[in-house]
Amino acid sequence: MKISLIQPGRNNLKYLKWSYDSIRKNQGNHEVQICVADDASSDGTWDWCLKMMDKDPNFNAIKNDTGKRLGHTILYDRLINEVATNDICMIYHADMYLCPKALNAIEKHLTDKTIVSLTRIEPPLHPDGPEKILQHFGVEPEEFNEDGLFAYLQSTDSERETKTTEGIFAPWAFYKKDFQEIGGHDPLYAPQSKEDSDIFNRFQLNGIKFIQTWEGCVYHMTCRGSRRNTVDKAKNIYEDSPEWLAQNLRSTRNFIRKWGHLVSHDALMKPIIPPKYDVGFIIKNINLKLLETLEPWCSTCYIDGEGAMSKEYIFHEQLNTLYSLKDKLKPYDNEKNNEILVEIDGNTFNQQDFNIIQNFSRIIEDSGGIGEFILGNLTIRITQINEYQNELISL
Repeated sequence: MKISLIQPGRNNLKYLKWSYDSIRKNQGNHEVQICVADDASSDGTWDWCLKMMDKDPNFNAIKNDTGKRLGHTILYDRLINEVATNDICMIYHADMYLCPKALNAIEKHLTDKTIVSLTRIEPPLHPDGPEKILQHFGVEPEEFNEDGLFAYLQSTDSERETKTTEGIFAPWAFYKKDFQEIGGHDPLYAPQSKEDSDIFNRFQLNGIKFIQTWEGCVYHMTCRGSRRNTVDKAKNIYEDSPEWLAQNLRSTRNFIRKWGHLVSHDALMKPIIPPKYDVGFIIKNINLKLLETLEPWCSTCYIDGEGAMSKEYIFHEQLNTLYSLKDKLKPYDNEKNNEILVEIDGNTFNQQDFNIIQNFSRIIEDSGGIGEFILGNLTIRITQINEYQNELISL
């Protein structure tokens, strides 16, 4: 099998080196192109890339020399579209060690219109889950217990070799054509966070089947790309960096704007995609905090006031999204064209009402059809029920 591994990196050179060595050691008889993007690093990543390109003909790299972080949301796509030479690619993180026989498992399961994820073996830095294996073989390359990992893999081979589930997460292997058919990652989420959940939804809506092979594994030190990279603004490997937390909040709000709900998946990480509806909020007695809370959850906001609040909100929030907030915020008495309208009074709106808003897609799906009803302090009018999630497949 010929496969291109896609690895953006920012100030995580020691992990890139560790990951590179594991790939070359355990790639078997597969032809593996390693594609690296240096995202304006300051730790010598580009110098290392230049040396590796001279040394390894199947190592290719590009550099973001703008001085400003682009993020893997952008650089994944540049590597896939501009650098990868193979029909099969795999999104692969710098803090992952490729285990023996992992690429055999991908070749075994990857067919047309499928995506294959390898199973992650991780140290206990995050809560356990049924989609991964929690085993401690080190949290830094210099303390990595390779012999212990190999012994564990050998002792569990028989119970893992035929097991598959339907989750999707990194590392995930795919046909480049399936990636390009939907336009790749959405720059809405740049530099990172939620871009994976977004593209997984779009793959599933476009008919892609997910396979997680438990026969093929990586050892994953977790979150060293930026979230807990101590060379890049994180205090330590146990706390998320302030930069990541701020971007995760922005990306979460943009995911809601686009899909109308929070990220949702089953226990094994297969996406759950509620319908996307055309929803307008008619809000009286509004304040800036309430507008900030509610705006992402609807297609249109009709708000009272003289327009000063809208201008102030747009001034602060437009920097955080590609959606036009000017087009989204309308005067209270504007003509209402949305298929579903929700009347909200800021004086009575409470946590129970917000819980309803957060689950609104499923509530409308179960509502039974056109009509008017009251939930909590909300009055809901449905004139049409059309679903728009399939319009989100392609960029």
